[in-house]
Amino acid sequence: MPGTLPRFPSMQRGMTMPSLFRGVSTPSLPSLPRGLTMPSMPSFPSMPSLPRGITVPSFPSLPRGITVPSFPSMPSLPRGITVPSLPSLPRGMSLPRSVAMSTVSQAPRRLLQDCCSVLDHQTPGGLCGCCWALRPRYKRLVDNIFPEDPEEGLVKANMEKLTFFALSAPEKLDRIAAYLSERLTRDLNRHRYGYVCIAMEAMEQLLLACHCQSINLLVESFLSTLRLLLEHDKPHLHMLATNSFVKFANIEEDTPSYHRSYDFFVSRFSEMCHSEDEDPEMRNKIRVSGIRGLQGVVRKTVDDELQVNIWELRHMEQIVPALLVNLQQHTQSDSESPAEQTEVCFRELLGRAAYGHINNAIRPVLMHLDSHSLWEGRSFAVQCFQIIMYSIQTQHSHLVIQQLLGHLDANSRSPASVRAGIVEVLSEAAVIEATGSVGPTVLEVFNTLLRQLRQSVDYQLTGYYDNAGQNKTTSAEEKTLQDAVIKTIGSFANTLPVYQRSEVMLFIMGKIPVPGIYPALGSPNAGFEGSIMIQVMLLKSLLQVSERYESSNLLTALPSSFLEPLLSFTLMEDPEIRLLVLSILTSLIDRRHNAARLSAASVTFDVSLLELKEDRCSRQDVLFIRKHAQRLYRHVYLTCKEESSGWGHYQALITLLAVLSVELSNEELVVDLIRLVLALQELALSNQERLSVLNRCGVHALCAVFFHLLSQLGPPPPLQEHVTQVIERRQKDAPHLLPHDVFCENPSLPDGELEVGEDFLFVQSEICEALTGSSYSAHDDRFNTPYTPQLTDEDRLSKRKSIGDVVSLQIDMNLQNGSDTQQRPEMEQITFETLKNTIEDRGSVEEEERRRMQLVEKFQTAPFEEIAAHCGARTSLLQSKLNEVFDLIIRPPPSPSGHSQPRSTPLYEMKFPDLCVY
Repeated sequence: MPGTLPRFPSMQRGMTMPSLFRGVSTPSLPSLPRGLTMPSMPSFPSMPSLPRGITVPSFPSLPRGITVPSFPSMPSLPRGITVPSLPSLPRGMSLPRSVAMSTVSQAPRRLLQDCCSVLDHQTPGGLCGCCWALRPRYKRLVDNIFPEDPEEGLVKANMEKLTFFALSAPEKLDRIAAYLSERLTRDLNRHRYGYVCIAMEAMEQLLLACHCQSINLLVESFLSTLRLLLEHDKPHLHMLATNSFVKFANIEEDTPSYHRSYDFFVSRFSEMCHSEDEDPEMRNKIRVSGIRGLQGVVRKTVDDELQVNIWELRHMEQIVPALLVNLQQHTQSDSESPAEQTEVCFRELLGRAAYGHINNAIRPVLMHLDSHSLWEGRSFAVQCFQIIMYSIQTQHSHLVIQQLLGHLDANSRSPASVRAGIVEVLSEAAVIEATGSVGPTVLEVFNTLLRQLRQSVDYQLTGYYDNAGQNKTTSAEEKTLQDAVIKTIGSFANTLPVYQRSEVMLFIMGKIPVPGIYPALGSPNAGFEGSIMIQVMLLKSLLQVSERYESSNLLTALPSSFLEPLLSFTLMEDPEIRLLVLSILTSLIDRRHNAARLSAASVTFDVSLLELKEDRCSRQDVLFIRKHAQRLYRHVYLTCKEESSGWGHYQALITLLAVLSVELSNEELVVDLIRLVLALQELALSNQERLSVLNRCGVHALCAVFFHLLSQLGPPPPLQEHVTQVIERRQKDAPHLLPHDVFCENPSLPDGELEVGEDFLFVQSEICEALTGSSYSAHDDRFNTPYTPQLTDEDRLSKRKSIGDVVSLQIDMNLQNGSDTQQRPEMEQITFETLKNTIEDRGSVEEEERRRMQLVEKFQTAPFEEIAAHCGARTSLLQSKLNEVFDLIIRPPPSPSGHSQPRSTPLYEMKFPDLCVY
């Protein structure tokens, strides 16, 4: 083809080539110095001198007819001076591609460029580095992968040759990698970024092609190259290095490595995650690259015990905050946004955490939320721990809960908003992990939360959340915290099995302070008001636990150790406490979840809407009725007598009685409930009780609703007819005796005293007649006996009493005043009745009720010192009675001679030798 210079044929050994510059005149040159060094030419760069005895090999001859044009700037050489000839090339070796020039006039310039390129890549001090043809093969193969123009990209054919050579001679991998790193460093320093990308691509392909056994020969040079790129100030080089590192991290290695270190990469990738570049798009790209780099570090090191321990606190304090900073940003919704990438990386990190690594992974999260005040917003903190709880292994969930509880204690003197945020996160974390989230220390969790409640009450009363009195707080903030703690207690309780919920309820009950008995459970600065507030908070917590408590056995749900102290709070003066106790009782007894439907019960309520019990009452339920029913009736009766009771209390009582009727479908129970409700009707009619008109109307409305519900649950139709007639008369002439006009915000009450006619009352005789002939007639004797609240032995022996229970304990104190003057007969028969009467010594029921009322009035008006002295006499009185009984037992029989025998030592005072005791 005209105008182009054809390739020179390969030269045979011994062949010579005429001078390339024959016929070209040159100016006179000075004589060459010793060693045949080339003189410097004005238009060419200086050439290094050749060693002594070495001559430049001659070029091959041009084909016939082809001549090299003369160069105007090159004069002919002086006579006798010739260009030394070059040595012949080996067989199969050709000159560099640059010799084939586009035009003949550019040949010398391109040839000189090729020489300079060869000299650029030579190894200093080496003989073979001076000539490209004599360089090692791996270097020539590496050089061949670089094109003339970097935009053309990697030369794939030559890259395949290099890969084949590397796989054939794996011992050369370290030299290939070192030479590639050397070329990349030189190109990076000269800002040849195109060649830098080509070198990185070549190293990536070599990493992917090499076997696992030989990859360690490449890794050191590869990682040093990545460090060099990450230290540069160009963002695109950072992203290039990150992409290469991610590809390297995805390679599974079988051969262990003992000398690698990833500390630099953890630090640099974390720094990239905090990028603040002015360009938002570039900032997002840099941050995403940093996140992907951290993800690669985690993948590469987390499963290899020989690598750096990525779970150390110094590494976690860099990785976790870098991820959380980007997790807060939701600027984009695609998968390349920093938030989406961060969540993926964070989940992968936590999912790989073992038991011993959880604490180091969670602690930086808590520190980050503290330092950036992110607890107060709550939404981000909840999101973080939702990711944590869903990502970690299930058996490790309780460690997160323990970390949060410890952090809550550490922030006990922080603002209420911070404490409320931590508590809300605790609540969400407990809901996510439904099993095993509390872990082995169940009661410690609730103890911490209850302690926070007591501290919050103290802060609310004092107005400061520190002892120094410098940081103020408000009641609204503390109220928000208290509600969050109560909700969290319920959330934790719902994750527990049934038997542990019973323990938790007993534990909470034991923490409730009772004025005069357990005042130390509250804060010493709280006082009586603080004790009342703590009682309300703890009862609300107990209600949260009991609302989802499900047990088929009421004896298990309401044991004596729990029921006795709970019922004692029904006699407290605070109406909110009494209402909470009624709600707790209803939720524990309601096993079929009818309470929500019964809460709106009225005289028009349809029982078919309820989920009724079809089978008969179980043996456990019968035992519960016989053991605890009378105590329940008594406290229902006394609750109705409280003047501070509102329509909410009567509505709660209606729900409780209705749930009892539905859950414990037993003839004996129904008869007792009818007796109780008729006694409540008499209570509302009595003038001795200081009840308001609202209270009396509320009690009458309670009776109407209960009889309406009971008449639909199974008793014979005559009872339903009587109840319907009474309700219709009330609807017509006395609507204030029905719940619709009483249980509302603005009740319609009559003026003056309440007068109720006979026609508006439920008559006991008619109810008894209606039940005649049915299964209830077996209890006629019981039904004809009016209900009177009785004092049971459990009430006497209760260790934790309210003021009303203390009054009840002293009912019989004055009954023994006149007994001391009575003379005992000389000899009487000792029977069980004698012992019983000696200890109790009760009078008739009417006399007992009269003295009870006198004693209640005395306790309401007498000073505290007199009451305390009166209560202390009980112990000495009981001891004296027991001494009298013992005297009767151990008195010797009379002697036939009439002389009394000397009194022997009582049997219970005798001391026997040890060998005689079996």
